Amino acid sequence: MALRLGDTAPNFTAETTEGSIDFHQWLGTGWGILFSHPADFTPVCTTELGAAARLKPEFDKRGVKCVAISVDPLKSHQGWIGDINETQKCSMNFPIIADPDRKVSMLYDMIHPNADATFTVRSVFVIGPDKKVKLTLTYPASTGRNFLEILRVIDSLQLTANYKVATPVNWENGQDCIITPAVKDDEIPKLFPKGARHVKPYLRYTPQPNR
Repeated sequence: MALRLGDTAPNFTAETTEGSIDFHQWLGTGWGILFSHPADFTPVCTTELGAAARLKPEFDKRGVKCVAISVDPLKSHQGWIGDINETQKCSMNFPIIADPDRKVSMLYDMIHPNADATFTVRSVFVIGPDKKVKLTLTYPASTGRNFLEILRVIDSLQLTANYKVATPVNWENGQDCIITPAVKDDEIPKLFPKGARHVKPYLRYTPQPNR
C-alpha cells in the first residue's frame, strides 16, 4: 500500500555510499528527504544529484538530511559519483542507498509497474522529526525534479508546524501567510502581534510570524 501523509516512514537498514545506516537512527531528531532515482549513470538523475549536492548548505540551514536511492548496487553508485562530481561541478555530500534487492523501493512503493516494472519512479518523501511523512511527490522518469520547490515546501512545512498559518499559492519564505480558519478573530492580536489583513472572513493574511 502506498504511504500516505501522516503515516510513519518505514524504518530500514541499508548499505550506502557513506556506510551502513539504520534509517530512523540516521534521521535522528531532524527532518529528512528520501528521493529515488530510476538507475545509475542516467542523465536526468545525474543533474538532480548534482543540484541537491550544491544545495546542501540550504538543507543544512533547515536541519534537513538528504539521502538518495537507486536499485543499482553500491559499486555502481561509487563509480557514478565520479561522473556526478565531474559533470555537475559539485562534490557529492550525502549518501546514496544501494537497493539491488528492491527492499526499500518496495517498502516505499517506489516501483510503479505500469510505468516500469524494474526501475523506480522519481519519488520524494519529506519526513518530519516525528518520523511521519509530511510530503510525497511522484515524477515520471522523464522529468527532473525542482529542488528549489522542495526547499520552498520544506520552508512551508516547518513554518506551519509551529504557527497557526497556511501558505498561499506561490508563497516563498518571507512573504505573508494565511491565518488558519480555526483561529478566531479575537485570538489574532495575541497570536499574530504583527497584525492581520482581512480580505474575507475566511481569508486573513499576516506577516510571516517567524521573520
